[in-house]
Amino acid sequence: MTRHARNCTAGAVYTYHEKKKDNKACGYGTQQDRIGKDSVKDFDCCCLTLQPCRNPVITPDGYLYDKEAILEYIIHQKTEIARRLKEFAKQQERESKELKDLAKAEEESQTQKFIEMEKSIVSKPSTSTSSDAGSISNVSNGKEKVLPSFWVPSLTPAAEKVKLKKPEKSVLCPMSGQPIKAKDLIPVHFMEINDPDDKRALIARRDRFMCAVTHDVLGNSVPSAVLRTSGNVVTMECVEKLIKKDMIDPTNGKPLKESDIIPLQRGGTGYASTNEKLKAKVKKPVMMA
Repeated sequence: MTRHARNCTAGAVYTYHEKKKDNKACGYGTQQDRIGKDSVKDFDCCCLTLQPCRNPVITPDGYLYDKEAILEYIIHQKTEIARRLKEFAKQQERESKELKDLAKAEEESQTQKFIEMEKSIVSKPSTSTSSDAGSISNVSNGKEKVLPSFWVPSLTPAAEKVKLKKPEKSVLCPMSGQPIKAKDLIPVHFMEINDPDDKRALIARRDRFMCAVTHDVLGNSVPSAVLRTSGNVVTMECVEKLIKKDMIDPTNGKPLKESDIIPLQRGGTGYASTNEKLKAKVKKPVMMA
């Protein structure tokens, strides 16, 4: 526990600020923090590995992945979907068998009731004694066999299994949640900045790539787009001022459609103007005062 405010150690009031500070120090309560620039991935990093892409590909929704990472993810998800489909099929077979057994038991019960009714037509003298007639025991007349017991494993009530929902057959993108296929991935080509004075490796540079048309430096603060026909990355300013006039890819001269211009989803800079969610929240046990 932390000490009270300066010159107020004799006070009996546990203020909200002190409680919040103690909760943060002890790990209790809901922890909130604002995500900074260091917690936001760069525009050229994979959404899965959070590392610069060696072989970048982009989805039709604009999310950048390393080809090796996204293909491994798709294969793993397909294997998981196949396993879930098998479990769901077994559950369906189990439920159909239970329904058949229930129908069979109902039919046998109706038959037994009919036989008992037929036997009751002929009157028989009562053979029950007075002691049996007045018995109110819960375990009389064979009822001890149906009562549950928490000490005998065979008589312990069993919990019902969780019913599985039918899994989705298509692999979903981990970022957008939309169906994703390997054939829909588009290769991306970043144009490197060739600075003869900078001898550092490409991954160590702060400014690594530039627009394929205007040669403007690309970054998280610069809106960019990928041209489907060539895979080159250009700035949105270049798209609005140059490309949309003739709808021709300036890097290879091929005609473009509106769907061929894919906005690149950026990581952001940590400022509210370029990010939607900058607050992280973790719920933990609460310390009561």
